[in-house]
Amino acid sequence: MAKPLKVDGEWLDRIAGLLSDMEFGSLNIVVHEGQIVQMERTERKRYESGASGGARVSTGSKHSPRALRESGRGR
Repeated sequence: MAKPLKVDGEWLDRIAGLLSDMEFGSLNIVVHEGQIVQMERTERKRYESGASGGARVSTGSKHSPRALRESGRGR
């Protein structure tokens, strides 16, 4: 039988801290025997070069991975 998940205020603070400054990404929480044992954070940033020669961070994506796969360009 599965053990109930134990999440206290300390874990909630850790989770909130990892999510607070994330703009685009994911947080994977690993649970073992009813306790959080690991958190994995993945963050994505895209950079586009502008006409002025500088790089800027794109907050959106014209070509999502799904759109690239459907169009055949992502292979």
